[in-house]
Amino acid sequence: MSRQTTASTCCYCGVGCGVLIEHDGQQILGVSGDPAHPANFGKLCSKGACLHLTGDLAARALYPQLRLGKRLPRSRTDWDSALQHAANVFAATIAEHGPDSVAFYLSGQLLTEDYYVFNKLARALVGTNNIDSNSRLCMSSAVVGYKRSLGADAPPCSYEDLEQSDCVMIVGSNMAYAHPVLFRRLEQAKRLRPQMKVIVIDPRRTDTCDLADLHLAILPGTDVALFHGILHLLLWEGWVDRAFIEAHTEGLAPLKTLVRDYTPHMVAQLCGINVEQLQACAQWIGTAPSFLSLWCMGLNQSTSGSAKNSALINLHLATGQIGRPGAGPFSLTGQPNAMGGRETGSLSNLLPGHREAANPEHRAQVAHYWGVEQLPERTGLTAIELFEQVKSGRIKALWIACTNPAQSLPDQQSVRAALEACPFVVLQEAFRTTETAPFADLLLPAASWGEKDGTVTNSERRISHVRRAIKAPGEARPDWAITVDFAQRLEQQLRPGKPSLFTFTEPAQVFDEYKHLTQGRDLDLCGISHALLDRLGPQQWPFPSGVEHGTARLYGDGVFPTANGRAQFVCDPYQAAKEQRDARFPLTLITGRLRDQWHGMSRTGTAAQLFGHVSEAVLSLHPDELRRHRLQNGDLVSLKSRRGSVIVAVGSDDGIRPGQAFLPMHWGDRFLKGGINAVTQSAFDPLSKQPELKHSGVRLEPVHLPWHLFALIEGNVQQHFEALRPLCDSFSYLSLSLTGRERPALLIRAAHAQAPDSLLLKDIDHLLGLSHGPVLAYDDPRRAIGKRVRIEQGRIIAIRLAGETLAQHWLHNLWLEGRADEQLRRWLLAPMSTPPGAAGLSSPNNKTLCNCKNVSLNAVCAGIERGLDLDGLKQQLGCGTQCGSCIPEIKRLLAASAQPIAITL
Repeated sequence: MSRQTTASTCCYCGVGCGVLIEHDGQQILGVSGDPAHPANFGKLCSKGACLHLTGDLAARALYPQLRLGKRLPRSRTDWDSALQHAANVFAATIAEHGPDSVAFYLSGQLLTEDYYVFNKLARALVGTNNIDSNSRLCMSSAVVGYKRSLGADAPPCSYEDLEQSDCVMIVGSNMAYAHPVLFRRLEQAKRLRPQMKVIVIDPRRTDTCDLADLHLAILPGTDVALFHGILHLLLWEGWVDRAFIEAHTEGLAPLKTLVRDYTPHMVAQLCGINVEQLQACAQWIGTAPSFLSLWCMGLNQSTSGSAKNSALINLHLATGQIGRPGAGPFSLTGQPNAMGGRETGSLSNLLPGHREAANPEHRAQVAHYWGVEQLPERTGLTAIELFEQVKSGRIKALWIACTNPAQSLPDQQSVRAALEACPFVVLQEAFRTTETAPFADLLLPAASWGEKDGTVTNSERRISHVRRAIKAPGEARPDWAITVDFAQRLEQQLRPGKPSLFTFTEPAQVFDEYKHLTQGRDLDLCGISHALLDRLGPQQWPFPSGVEHGTARLYGDGVFPTANGRAQFVCDPYQAAKEQRDARFPLTLITGRLRDQWHGMSRTGTAAQLFGHVSEAVLSLHPDELRRHRLQNGDLVSLKSRRGSVIVAVGSDDGIRPGQAFLPMHWGDRFLKGGINAVTQSAFDPLSKQPELKHSGVRLEPVHLPWHLFALIEGNVQQHFEALRPLCDSFSYLSLSLTGRERPALLIRAAHAQAPDSLLLKDIDHLLGLSHGPVLAYDDPRRAIGKRVRIEQGRIIAIRLAGETLAQHWLHNLWLEGRADEQLRRWLLAPMSTPPGAAGLSSPNNKTLCNCKNVSLNAVCAGIERGLDLDGLKQQLGCGTQCGSCIPEIKRLLAASAQPIAITL
């Protein structure tokens, strides 16, 4: 077929970028930003620009698989048998143990239509509120913050406010990595209006801080104290809007009493900053014509997440900075449709249309609309509670859709024990390679990005039409269709003889039914349809019937969706994080994001190109902390918490304080043995029930693992991954990643206390293609050292170093360069393992600095040595000209090269 283009939406973060999918009707061939989409105007981040590279069919679930016993393997089955079996198990479980013995755990990556059908299934048919989403791990504290302070879960701002604000405060977000397209808009606004003030509040100095006029590196978890300290100064200096407060708010009096004690010196000491920084921050906020705050997981993933959100919103209410251009509290959503999930009621405490499951009137409204007698009254289980009840045996059948709890939830030892113990686990998933897949008794293949049709709502309340470009591979089906098919089978057993509640045959019908549940609500969507979005483009809610366009900004009239129309000041005192540093656990572990990976890497982990910037998990520590522990870059340590441990390499980072450690959130057991959530904690906020994933007490313990393994093999990456991963599981340390662009390859690094059995190495060599053919080999049995390299047509195809791995980076570079010179042969056959140019061999491989244009760190450094500035580097190398995510790092390299050299006479 001829090449075609389909306009759709990116499936990663909540920015909601429009994309143009290039395809031939059967395969996705490329992707580019949609210039007509108002979220991104054609821009894409490095992840979005690589979407077409993440369609590895070898990683996809292609047909249903079922096992009839926990210890039995799954085998292929047909859709009728799979769904009928699931319906029989759920019906029998409900009949014997009641509707609350089953549960549904969903994902912010589902489409709104998928969400709605699941909600109707759980509440109207099954009769349980045990339906929650991984948005509980993402945005639930922001939900509570908006509802308590403003009356509804409704971010009041628009992306255009980034260009219009005079003072922007970014809190708990490495926006440059987590929401790069929005960060580029902010960078451009700052460039055009240098007088704009940018404040970044983050314990770490990240790429986002490079844009900041002021960086407050507060101690982790002290945000509430900081916001109260800022409010103290605003009130003391008179930098408040008293007219707005009197006309549109209530509750300031008790809050004033509370923050009176949050004096500048006390707050500065508590937060680990100086008084002058605090005063400057308050002055900029209080005197700016417009003030915008942006935040993400640093506030939300906390046992005080709700208090942090409300304390921040207090600053906007005190200054009247809401409801107008460039002003307002603006949460940055982590997933593409976390907002749509909340709109449809896909948290256990919600119902469709921003209703509350605990509200009898709300339950009656939805029950009447759905045509059922009543909805369940009993409170549903939130994510952490749900898996606790699975482990205890109360939940006996669990349906998981489009999420990976065996990677993403904290305290993985408990989560995996729960999944192992659950009598029946259904996993509805596009990728069969996730950490959760081995626990599934029934695996249902779901359609993925580019293969399904529906809607999503982004961070600015903008609904976009997600369009299908190609048919899903194998027997994979859209999520809403799978759920409808299952629901129709289940209702034959639970509601025999009654009209079906699930008569949908296309996603547009689902949306049209759902939207009428929003009529008259704060998010009224009744004027929207798939056809309207196709005609007018993406639209912001509310969009009631009869209007011609969406609503860009909320609360411009000062009227809020509360009982009396007033916003509420919330008076919560500062409470320290659950786990503080102590003698046993003297470090605070912070988690966060990488530039080129997303969430649990089920999708990005299939694209070798996205490992170019960071290829493996590294625990970042301040140089002083490394010296204190007598560690060097690349050394392995056991990172231990009260819940578990993981062995990981360490690296130096002066952007983090002594006493703290940072580890990216993405590395699950698939890529790092144990995964980082083996050590994170499940303690949660009492209101939002969002866990404190960002903040755990840990310690470092030395590990003695003198025997090392390095392996590389190109081609058939997923096949190699699945064959080699089990063989390497016995090693104490194991890290897997991908490498390369044109020729993707699997990279393995492992370490153990002693050399493994020779038969294991032979099995590994066999799978690496190193047991026969054009293979150069050297063995030193006395030192348990072995070297193997396969060379075909002058190129390295596979490598295995065992015993010690000094040459790994040199060999990796030779493979990347596509050469195998005489130096390699001389080194390989020599008794010593040190390769030519041994200096710096412990340093990381020459990483890809600009992923979009494939520009390496070495190339940028060479350009700087030639005297190129940023514009020159862009012009000659192309770096920084597409998504721009590499620009902060390039600027730091330029700044470092400009530092004068001190000469001592």
